[in-house]
Amino acid sequence: VQLQASGGGLVQAGGSLRLSCAASGFDFDNYAIGWFRQAPGREREGVSCISSSGDVTYSTDSVKGRFTISRDNAKNTVFLQMNSLKSEDTAVYYCATDTWYRCVPNTVGVGMDYWGKGTQVTVSS
Repeated sequence: VQLQASGGGLVQAGGSLRLSCAASGFDFDNYAIGWFRQAPGREREGVSCISSSGDVTYSTDSVKGRFTISRDNAKNTVFLQMNSLKSEDTAVYYCATDTWYRCVPNTVGVGMDYWGKGTQVTVSS
């Protein structure tokens, strides 16, 4: 199982970024995928997740209305469109999955075995 997150960068507050999570080595369209983030000195938090079919999504309250998660199973890729970025969105963003993982609220990725290398998002105010 391989996950590769990309698309991070430096952006001004109010700007947008689109993160991608490219997957390989497993039956992608049978797996829910989650995006998580961790800022320096803070605990990891779940940002958004999407079910295997894409019909169920969830976003944490702090990003609702600003972030949109989607997936293209034909391309084995999950996207996180991030709009109206704020300085508090600055973090390393990771995508992750596991065989038992389901897209439900309030998960922080404990026990998940498959993680992509993170991508840094820095929002300047």
